[in-house]
Amino acid sequence: MAVRITTPLSRETARTLKSGDSVLLSGVIYTARDAAHKRLCELVAQGKPLPFDVSDAVIYFVGPAPAMPGQVIGSAGPTTSYRMDPYSPVLIREGLTGMIGKGKRSDEVVGAMKQYGAVYFGAIGGCGALLSKCIKSAEIVAYEDLGAEAVRRLTVEDLPVTVVIDADGNDLYKKGRADYLASQE
Repeated sequence: MAVRITTPLSRETARTLKSGDSVLLSGVIYTARDAAHKRLCELVAQGKPLPFDVSDAVIYFVGPAPAMPGQVIGSAGPTTSYRMDPYSPVLIREGLTGMIGKGKRSDEVVGAMKQYGAVYFGAIGGCGALLSKCIKSAEIVAYEDLGAEAVRRLTVEDLPVTVVIDADGNDLYKKGRADYLASQE
């Protein structure tokens, strides 16, 4: 059974989620990939305000395809998360509580998640067209010059994600592998 969560995602709520939980996420989330993350972290380093409030926010690592006529957004599947690893700890310290992507995360990112109370959600790669149906509105809020990688404010309804790494550092990828290997003995 899926847990239903509406953003903003407080640190308290993030800490209740466990690795392996299925979640239906609704509310406002933001998009950002590596070029946008770099710019956001440069602003933090300079002590300048960010173009959106990352406190209790969720960032989806996605560069959506252009919308077809009559659509809010084009295909919106997750991108590989490790490209954001140099930047994610900075944003987590600034208040970011959720990230959505695919693939493993670095020890530094997991350490920041455990210290501050954040979670990493996985979305299914290859299902971008289906995932885009959960996006009810999309608006560019920063870095329009980055095209598909501009920061967007999305309103989502029942976006299906899985808690891959929880705020205690439990990692579904590691557990799944260990469980499989144990079943082979």
